[in-house]
Amino acid sequence: MNRLRNRDVMYLKAVGPARAKLLNSELGIHSYYDLLHHFPSNYLDRTTVYRIADLPHATDDAAIPAIQVKGQFVSFAIHGEGAKRRLVGLLSDGSGLMEVVWFHRIADIRKAYSTGNRYVVFGKPNVFNGRWSMTHPEIDTEGSANDTGGLRGVYPLSEKLRQRNVTSKTIFLLINQVLNSLPPNLSETLPSSIIARYNLMPINEAVKAIHNPKNTEELARARNRFKWEELFYLQLDIQRFCRNRASASGGFVFNHVGQYFNRFYKECLPFELTGAQKRVIREIRRDIGSGKQMNRLLQGDVGSGKTLVALMSMLLAVDNGYQACLMAPTEILASQHFDTISKMVAEIGINVKLLTGSTPQKARDIIHEGLQNGAIHILIGTHALIEDNVKFRNIGLAVIDEQHRFGVAQRARLWSKNTTPPHVLVMTATPIPRTLAMTVYGDLDLSIIDELPPGRKPIVTLLRHDNNRMEVYRAIGRQLREGRQVYIVYPLIEENEKLDLRSLEEGYETICETFRDYRVAYVHGKMKPAEKDYQMGIFASGEARIMVATTVIEVGVNVPNATTMVIENAERFGLSQLHQLRGRVGRGGDQSYCILMSKQQLSKNTRQRLTLMTQTTDGFVIAEADLRMRGPGDMEGTMQSGLIFNLKVANLSKDGDLVELTRSAAIDMLNSDPNLSMPENQVAARQLGFLTKRVADWSRIS
Repeated sequence: MNRLRNRDVMYLKAVGPARAKLLNSELGIHSYYDLLHHFPSNYLDRTTVYRIADLPHATDDAAIPAIQVKGQFVSFAIHGEGAKRRLVGLLSDGSGLMEVVWFHRIADIRKAYSTGNRYVVFGKPNVFNGRWSMTHPEIDTEGSANDTGGLRGVYPLSEKLRQRNVTSKTIFLLINQVLNSLPPNLSETLPSSIIARYNLMPINEAVKAIHNPKNTEELARARNRFKWEELFYLQLDIQRFCRNRASASGGFVFNHVGQYFNRFYKECLPFELTGAQKRVIREIRRDIGSGKQMNRLLQGDVGSGKTLVALMSMLLAVDNGYQACLMAPTEILASQHFDTISKMVAEIGINVKLLTGSTPQKARDIIHEGLQNGAIHILIGTHALIEDNVKFRNIGLAVIDEQHRFGVAQRARLWSKNTTPPHVLVMTATPIPRTLAMTVYGDLDLSIIDELPPGRKPIVTLLRHDNNRMEVYRAIGRQLREGRQVYIVYPLIEENEKLDLRSLEEGYETICETFRDYRVAYVHGKMKPAEKDYQMGIFASGEARIMVATTVIEVGVNVPNATTMVIENAERFGLSQLHQLRGRVGRGGDQSYCILMSKQQLSKNTRQRLTLMTQTTDGFVIAEADLRMRGPGDMEGTMQSGLIFNLKVANLSKDGDLVELTRSAAIDMLNSDPNLSMPENQVAARQLGFLTKRVADWSRIS
C-alpha cells in the first residue's frame, strides 16, 4: 500500500498536472491509494442487456430507469442549426431501433463511432416523437476492457469537476488503470487474525470488487470489508487515545466529603434525588477519587436534573479545597444557572459569581481578585471564563453545559487555568444513540440520567394541521387566561416564496393581532445579543406572556410557567430538535402541551416522524429513531479531540452492530498488546499511523 500512497495521480493516462490539481482540490485525491479509496456512492445495474423490442410502448408518460442495450449504428445524421443542432445515431439490436442523440461535441463523437462496430450503450431512455431515444449515453465497444458488465459504480463528483468534463465514467476509467496495474499480492491493511476471525474479504479482492462487483453478493462482501476497516480503526484510535490519556494525565484526588456537600444534601436539596442521579454521582465520585483526570459526559433529557448533579460535584471540589466553574454557551443560560445555583447554596456559605461579556469592568475586577485569592468557590459564565486574564487560585473541576456548542480549542483553554488539568464534566440534553456514544463521544466515559424528578407530568404532544388553526388559538387563549405562558416557534425569520413556510415576522404580526391583550416577545438568531437578552428577559419575568421565536430558544430558556409550545411547520425539523424544543415546557408542576403544526399533505416518512413525537417523550427512543431516519448528520461535527472521523462506507445510523463488533475487537487487541508492538499487529500499527498522521494532538482536551 505504501507504493500506492506515494504514486501521484498526475502520472495516470489522461490526467496530467492540471487535472491532478483539480482532483486534489475537489476530491482530496492525491495518490493512487486515494483514488482507489474514492468509493462509488451507488451502483447502476449493468448485468442485464435489454432488447429494444421488449421495451414498453413509447408514450409520453412511459418511464423506465437506466438500461443497457447492445447493437450497431445503422446511420448518423445531423439535424437542426445553431443551438438546436444535434447528432442522431440510429441504433439497431436486431429486434428494433432506438435513437441516440448528442447535443455537444458533435464532431468528436461522429469520429468516435462508426456503423461497422458493435457497441454497448447505457443510459436512461426517453420518449421523443413516439420512439425511444437516449441522450448522451455511456458507450463502450462490445468486448473492450471497459465493457465490464456487472454493477457500474456512480462516483461522487463536484459541480466544478462536471464543468471541467470530469464525469463518473472518467473516475471509473482512472480507477481501472490503477486496478489493472496492481500486484497480485497487495499488502494488507488489516491484521490476518482479524480477517480470518471475522471472515473478511482480503484487500486485493475487496478493492477490485467494490469498484467492479460482478453481482450484489460480491459487492456486499466488499462493502462489509471496508466498513469493518473504517470502524475498526476509528475504535482503535478512540480506545488507544483513552488509555494514553488515562496513563499520562494525573488528576486531583477528591476523597473528602465535607461540610458543604453534606449540609447541602441535608438542608438545601429541593427534592429527593432520583435513583439515576444517585448512580451518576457515585460514578463521578469514583472518577474524582481515582487520581486520574475525569473526562465524563453526562447526558439526560431536559429537566432530568443534570444541573443538580453538576452542583453537587462542584461542592465536592470545594470540600477538597478546589474551585469549580460552569461554562454555558449563552448569557441567558449562564444567568439562569447562576440564579438557580446561587439560591440553592446561599444558606451554606458558598460564594458563587457570574462572569459574562456583559459584566461591568468594576465587577470583573472584584471577580478576578476573588478568583485569585480563593474567596470565590464557583464561577459561572460564558466564553468569558476562558479569557487569558481570568485566573483561578486552584481550579479542580470544570463543568461545560451543552458542550457541542463550544469548539475544541475553546474548551482547551480551560485546561491552562491550572498546572494539572481539572476534572471535566460535560453535559448535554440531547440524547445520544448508543452507536454515536461509542464513536462521536467514544473517548469520554458516559453517564446517563434516565429518570425525571418526581412531580413532573409528561408533556402531551398533539399533531395539528393548518385547518385546525382556530382550534389551536382557542387552546392558547385558555392557557393565557389561566395565567400561563406560551412559546410559538417558526423555522424562518423572513418570508421565502420558495419554501412554503410561515415566517417569523408574519407569525408575530398575526399573534399580536390575535392576542391583543397580551404582550408578545420576539426573538431570533440575527438579533443583537443585548436585544435578544432583553426580549428573553421580559418573557422569563412574565411581563410578556407569549414568546414568538426561531430555534434560538432550543437551549437555555427556563420558564416554569410556560405550559404550551406551538411549533409551526414541524415537518421541517428533525426529531431530536423537536424534542429539544418541546423540553422548554413542562418544567413546572402544571400539565403542559406541545402542538406540532404542519401542512395536511405529508410524505409517509414525515408523518411517521411527527406521529412518533406524539407517542413518546423518551428522548432516547426519539434519538434512535432520528438516527435511523436522518443519519448522523451534524453529530459527526461534534467529534471529540480530533479523532479520525471520515467514514466513506460505514453508516452509524445503519451499522450499529458493526460498531459494537469493531469496538470489541479493538479493545481485545489493546488488552493483549497496548503498544501494538507484537509482529502480528504491525499491520494495524502502520495503518493507524497513516490514518492519524494528519490529526492534531488534542490529547489533553475533552
